[in-house]
This record gives sequence, C-alpha cells and structure tokens, in this order.
Amino acid sequence: MGFVNFKKRYIFLLIGFLALLALALIALPLNEEAVPAHSETVSLTIIHTNDVHGRIWEEEQAAMGYMHMAAKVKEARETNENVLLLDAGDTFHGSSAASLSLGESIVKIMNGMGYDAMVPGNHDFGYGWQRLRELSGLAGFPVLAANVRESRGNMLLEPSTVKELNGIRVGIFGLTTLETLHKTHPRNVEGLLFDDPVQSAREIVEELRDDCDFLIALAHLPLTDTEDSCARLADEVDGIDLIVSGHYHVPLDGGMVVNDVYIVQAGEYGGCLGLVDIVFENKIAREINPSLYLPAWTEAGLKRDGEIEMLIAGIEQESELYLSEVIGRTEIFLDGEREHVRTRETNLGKLVAEAMVRATGADAALTNGGGIRTSIKEGEITKRDILNVLPFNNYVVVKEVEGSDIVQALEHGVSLYPEPGGRYPQVAGIEFTFAPEKEPGSRVGEVKVAGQELDPERMYKLALNDFNAAGGDGYTMLAKSRLLGEFGSLSDMVIEYIQKISTEAAPGTLKLPHTGRTAN
Repeated sequence: MGFVNFKKRYIFLLIGFLALLALALIALPLNEEAVPAHSETVSLTIIHTNDVHGRIWEEEQAAMGYMHMAAKVKEARETNENVLLLDAGDTFHGSSAASLSLGESIVKIMNGMGYDAMVPGNHDFGYGWQRLRELSGLAGFPVLAANVRESRGNMLLEPSTVKELNGIRVGIFGLTTLETLHKTHPRNVEGLLFDDPVQSAREIVEELRDDCDFLIALAHLPLTDTEDSCARLADEVDGIDLIVSGHYHVPLDGGMVVNDVYIVQAGEYGGCLGLVDIVFENKIAREINPSLYLPAWTEAGLKRDGEIEMLIAGIEQESELYLSEVIGRTEIFLDGEREHVRTRETNLGKLVAEAMVRATGADAALTNGGGIRTSIKEGEITKRDILNVLPFNNYVVVKEVEGSDIVQALEHGVSLYPEPGGRYPQVAGIEFTFAPEKEPGSRVGEVKVAGQELDPERMYKLALNDFNAAGGDGYTMLAKSRLLGEFGSLSDMVIEYIQKISTEAAPGTLKLPHTGRTAN
C-alpha cells in the first residue's frame, strides 16, 4: 500500500508541475520583456511648409511654387504610403493671388495637394477671424489652434486631430503666437483670447498622449527668447515628440534640438520643403531624421504637377485681367527687400509713404517697413506688382499727432537697429537723423516735418496705415491720437500715385519722389 500511495502522489505532483509549466508557456508571450515579439517596423515621412505667404508661382532661387511642391509630395507618396503633409502658418495671405480671393485660392491649392493639417499664423488672421473660420470650413483638412478662443469661451478652431497611418496613431495640435495680437490689425482679432501656448500644450498633450503613439505640435511661434517660443514649449512640456514650426522664416537643416525634442522649420516662401523621416519599431519612434529639400534649378525651371498647374491656371485666368494692367514703368529697381525695408529707408518705402501724403494732404506719412513684402524690378509695373508689395488690405487714416509723439514713434521705429524689424519707419515729409550707437529710446536727433524743424508741442497731420494707427508693430503712442479722417485702400493709393507720376515723367521713365534719406 505504501508504494501505491507514493506512486499516486508522484503522478499528482507530475500533473501539477506540467499544468504550471503550461500556464507559464501561455503567459510568456504576453510579457514583451521576457520573450521578444516580432519587431514591426513602420516608416513615416512628414513633409512640412511654413510662411509661404501666398507665393503660388515659381520664383527662381526664392520660391519653388506650389506646382513643384506638389510634384515632390506626389513623389514621396509614391515611395512611402505613410506621408503627412503639414503647414505651420502664414499661408492664406501675402500675395495678390491670395488677397483677391481673401485666401480661398490658397485653400483650393492646398486641398488639391492633400494637406493633412495646418496651424494659422498671425498673417492668416489678416482678413479677420471670421474669414479665417470660413476658410477652415472650405479646407479639406483641419486648421488647428488649441490656444485661441472666442471671448465667450468657445474654441475658434479645432484644437487637434489624430491621423492613423499603418497602425501608428499620430496626434497633431496647433499653437498660434501671442504676437498675433499686435502683428495684425486689432479688428482682425477683436473678441478673441489667445492663451499661453505652453499651458494650452500641457492640457492638449495630457488629453492626447494615451491615445497616440506620436505627438506633433504644429506651432506658429517664435523659435527662442520669448514667453511663447518653441524652445520653451520643448523645454517645459513633456510628451511632445516633434515641433513643426513657422513664424521666424528660418531654414533649419537637420532641425534644432531642445530637451531631446526636434524643432523643424522650412524657411520662407516655399524656397524649400521640410522633411522628417521617422522609423517606428513596435509603435515607438526609434529614429527621427529631419532635413530640407532644396530644388535644383534648371533653365527649364522645376518639375511641375499637372493637376495643380491646371488648378493654378484657372485661378490666374480669373484674376489676370485686373492684375496684368500696366500702371507705369520704372528704369530703376524699387527696393522692397525684407532686410532693407526693415533696417533703412528705401526708394520703394519712400514711394509708398509719398503716395499716402499725396492722397490725403497730410503733413507727413509713416508706414512700417514690415508691411512692404517684396521689390519691383526694372520695367513695366502692373497692379499685380503693387498687390504683391502691399498684400495686407490696409487702408489709410490721418491722425492729429503731437510733435513729441512723432519723435517717440521714430525712436520706436529705429529701436531694434541694426537688427531687422518690421517696425522700421518708411516716411515721407519727415527727415530725421539717428545715432545707432546710442541706447534705444535716445537715438533720434534732428527731425524735420515738411522741411521745417519739428516743434514737439505742435499738432501735425500724420498719414498712417490703419495697422500702425491702431498701435500695430508697437506704435502705441499713435493709437491715442485723434482721428481726422479715414481714406481708401493703401494699394489703390499707390497704384493711382504711380499712374499720376508716370504721366508727369519723361516717356519710358518713372519719376520718383526725392528720397530725403535718413542718416544713421
């Protein structure tokens, strides 16, 4: 009997051991640490643009144009089915083609290219926030802003979206700079609240993180050195995997790394495309490789996508009759280069300001250099040229301004020099000197208005664009001045002025106003 009992106990122990072993074998595949699962690799390519400013057409060495951008996007999609096309803002505004349709032409092109998401930049509010919302409704992709609300609390736009590509869930949220409040006309953002992008990002990341494998902040924010910068965002918000940025017009080849987060940006005007190649293993991003695509210019131009070319041809046809009208001719280059109008007086800046004086009868005019967006080459001048130079739909006002406030405005205008600043004053009827070696706020020396020494206590009639008149670009000292009258469109004034002075000039030339160059 003893042997039988021992044999039974042995059999029961053996059965128990085998059962435990079977349970362990069943459980082990569920433990990824214990038994390595089959590695699933997914490649994702992000293509990104920013600060295109309505530059539809190819401009050699400056803008590749949407036709070529579309060709490169299509090429990428043929190579890799997992492609996201993103835009970081300042997109609907900035050229005649954009302005004539209040941004709709750009939306049509982006729809045709299959954009996946964008964030509005400060200039995308240039037609008013109501129009921005309308454009977002026309877009076949989400326009995202997680930190912009109506005063009653509703979000102006969708804060985020989630895209799934080959099992990888990518969360994308938008952030718009606080600078919008003073870098667009106040009426364009009236009734809106702009929250701290960093705090808004914390909230949206907490909401998305558990549902997503990869998080992208689509950010139209300064890169560094401000309270709403991309650098601060990367440094203070955990959980963001990539920041696709705009606003500073910087081509970041290879990206910029802050707190182990890549920040990428693709320059300006569509001069290059941003690329980010990401390799996922088991839904974890193991490699992130940012780069820039720069087109190889040839005599024949760049490769074009036929469908987008046809779409743009239709847009051109609708506006060509108006835009192609010749209004004058210039034998000299009219300088509206970004680095120049933001650091010095130029002949084009002077022409714009002089047009304001002639149209209003004011003593003088001041307009911010940042409102002049391009140059005009020698030859015929068309209405298209003027709308490209002045794309912001500004109108002109005349204010009664005390002499001391004019001096303060000039001090503000040159305060960033030698750094480029959109506030730099392009003037007519005003001559002044300034000493850049002195501290900002005490640089301006002799000032003359209409050829006479400025009297600090005298009231002058000063023509301004409506943006500066409302305190835009920091000209708050002008916002308090009494409004004497509102006039028409700034671009119309310049068109009419060029037509007038062209008829006064010798045949084939454009008679330009005396520059009265500022000394510095």
